[in-house]
This record gives sequence, structure tokens and C-alpha cells, in this order.
Amino acid sequence: MQKRSGTDMQQPLIKPERDLSQRPRIVIWEATRACSLACRHCRMRTGRQGTSSDELDLLEAEHLIEQVRRAGPDVFIITGGDPMLRSDIFRLINRARWAGLRVALSPSATPQLLKTDFKALVQAGVRRMSLSLDGTTPAAHDLFRGVPGTWDRTIEAISMAHEAKLSLQINTTLTRKNLDEFDRFPGLIESIRPAAWTVFLLVPVGRGQLSDMPTADEVEMVFSKLHEVSKTAKYKLSTTEGMHYRRVRWQRTNPRTSARLLAPGTGDGRGVVFISSRGEICPSGFLPEVAGDIRFDNLLEIYREHSIFRHLRNPNALRGKCGRCSYKVVCGGSRARAFAVTGDPFEADPLCSYQPEMEPELVA
Repeated sequence: MQKRSGTDMQQPLIKPERDLSQRPRIVIWEATRACSLACRHCRMRTGRQGTSSDELDLLEAEHLIEQVRRAGPDVFIITGGDPMLRSDIFRLINRARWAGLRVALSPSATPQLLKTDFKALVQAGVRRMSLSLDGTTPAAHDLFRGVPGTWDRTIEAISMAHEAKLSLQINTTLTRKNLDEFDRFPGLIESIRPAAWTVFLLVPVGRGQLSDMPTADEVEMVFSKLHEVSKTAKYKLSTTEGMHYRRVRWQRTNPRTSARLLAPGTGDGRGVVFISSRGEICPSGFLPEVAGDIRFDNLLEIYREHSIFRHLRNPNALRGKCGRCSYKVVCGGSRARAFAVTGDPFEADPLCSYQPEMEPELVA
């Protein structure tokens, strides 16, 4: 596959996209809540070794895949917990492939993963694997992930993915604990040669705490650095729950151009839909507003018609400075973080320092 330049990676910001009110771009399924790790930021409150009796069984999971097929997303992400702890995971990946879905897998770096045949994962239908690196040294990463040896297993899994010619994404969750390491991350990511690097901005749920969040000014500084990295990066660079990175990019590349040119950005419930291990349909894994049950409800109908999804796609529903912001269409802020911090998913994102009233008026 021909590599694109860092500049090319920025084009989707203004590229016309699908109608996000009709079909999601991304469907995420939490195949199980079981996981052997104890990550500091994880929304899972407990780590369990086995699946729970209330999780979707094989037939229910196959029914889910059929509904995802009808929804027609760009990518179907199978995550957890650790999806490799499902004994039927290969069968479900293969079923998704035959349904025509582009499957991405997000496993935990465990001894079991290293015993897995990555080429068999590719043959089953996995198009991309995401692995996490949350520290730039073994000690820092293992402390973050809560289990010694996780760094070594991650590095080995990265090597196995390259050997299997499996497209690789590296995820990094940014918190106060690893903020001082950030300047060393771009060099580390460059040495790994992934297809993509995604920086997750902490949402304080589960084991993640309010005290773990960086400040809004610190996030602004990091996003400015990310923009500089993106100019020369040989991989796609993006953020999750850091929607205002889009605003930072636009301000630094088109400072005098109206925000009305921006295409709607993807966010919680806006291009994204999440299905829990129990079948609950939510706007995202970090925004546990249950809108339906995959066992009984139609996924596409819930996405299109349920009030929480409709409101999340309406920029005029936003309150506070997010509601006044000219970038609310392309950004919209993290609705999950607003909910976690204030109890209201439509309040302002607490990790954005931008003050819209201080800028020249831009009409979205």
C-alpha cells in the first residue's frame, strides 16, 4: 500500500463525509469485559479472567454482526476487556469478514496473545490490530498497565504483527501520569512504523479519576505538538475523546478561513455507536447512556432515531462555551468527558481551553 505524506493525512478534515445522521462510520463491540490487565485509566472496574453469563453468546453475537452489516460502517472494532478471552473469537471474526465488514481487533498484550497465530487472524478477517503503549519505557508502561512484563509482550506483539503483514495501530492514553513523557512518544512511535497512532484523552470513568486528567492548557500544548508531528509523520495521526485537536489543526493551517468549510467530525453518538458485552447500545464506551439492546432492538434504527443519538448529532444542543463555539460542528467536544465530569453530556468539554468569545467570529 502506498504511504501518504503527513500533509495528505490532514485532508479528511475538509473532505465531504457520509451523512452521519443515517449511518455510523464506526461500530465498536465490547466482546467481553474479561481482561488480565489492571490498567490505571480503564473504564472496567474489575478485571475478570472469564466471560460473564450475561454476555452475548455465540448466536447473539452472530445476530449482532448481521445488524452491523446492515448498518454498513467503515470499520467494525472488536474490543474488550480482552476479546482474545472469547473461545469463539476466530469464528466471529470470520463471520464478520463474510459479512463484508472491515474488522479491527483491540486485544490486550498478554501471554495468550503471544501464543496466537497472527497470520491466522489475518486469514480469519482482521484488517488491523491496535496495541497500546502508554509509557516510553518498560517501567512506565508496566506501571500504567498494572502488570509487569506488559511492555515486553507489547513489543513482541508489534513484531508479530509486522511479520504477519497485519496493519498496526498504536494507542496512547494521555493522563497526568505520563504527560511528562509525551515529547519522547513521537520518536518511539516512528521506530515502531505503525499505520496509525491514536492519542486517547482520558475520560474519568472506571479506574480513571478526575485527578488523573491533565489540565486544559496542557492538552492544548500537546495538541499543538501533535500538529507539528503530523506534518512529517509517515502514519495517520488522530485522537479519541480529543475532538478539539481538529480545531487546533484548522487554526494552525487555515487561521483566516471560516469554520463553515469544515465537515462534521466524528464523536460520541455522531458517527460512533458502541455495543457492550451485554448487548447494550450506547453512543460510546465512555458514555454509558443505554439507548437499546442488540438482542431486541434494531441497531440502525436506534442510531438514527433514539433521542440521545439525535441530540448528540445536533450542535445546537450543546451548552456553555461549546454551544457558543464556531467549531462545534467539526469538534463538538467530548460528550463522554462532559458527562463524566458534570453529569450532563451536553455541557462544555472541561479539557478544552479555547474561549470562542475571544476569537473573530467564524460561522459554522
